[in-house]
Amino acid sequence: MASQLFSTKSPDQLLHESETPERQMKRTLSAFDLTALGIGAIVGAGIFSLVGTASAGETFSSKIKTPLMNFIIAGLTGSDVQLGRPGAGPALVISLMLAAVACAFAAFCYAELASMIPVSGSAYTYSYATLGEIFAWIIGRDLILEYAMGNMAVADSWSGYFIKLLALHRRAIAHC
Repeated sequence: MASQLFSTKSPDQLLHESETPERQMKRTLSAFDLTALGIGAIVGAGIFSLVGTASAGETFSSKIKTPLMNFIIAGLTGSDVQLGRPGAGPALVISLMLAAVACAFAAFCYAELASMIPVSGSAYTYSYATLGEIFAWIIGRDLILEYAMGNMAVADSWSGYFIKLLALHRRAIAHC
């Protein structure tokens, strides 16, 4: 049983299984569709909402929204509790550049794996081929959680924009 959990599949076996008719996928998306999906996944709403507050900081009027770390720092230093978080300022650009370099290295890793195992799949398929079934299962569940969390953050951000738009619209109607 334990040996089956850690068993891997060779690239030849993955290729052979992907060639069976019941596993063939139909190509329905055009290059434009794939490009739009990629840009949408990359951009999301995070860059619109987080970059501004990360560089300028964010203050809260309530202690309820204040992170626990601010209370810990205030307790250790004897200072007042800062309601919110300080801005990163120009350091934000450096952190974005470091993130871009890390993303480029991850892209190189995926390109290398995709050239070695040319089947449709993602981290699940690559982990199955290299680490084993149990790690592939764990990574598959992690991917589901990752996409769910990302979608929640984007939905929260866009709903905040929509609420602000409605408030602006209500104010504009009230001034007319």
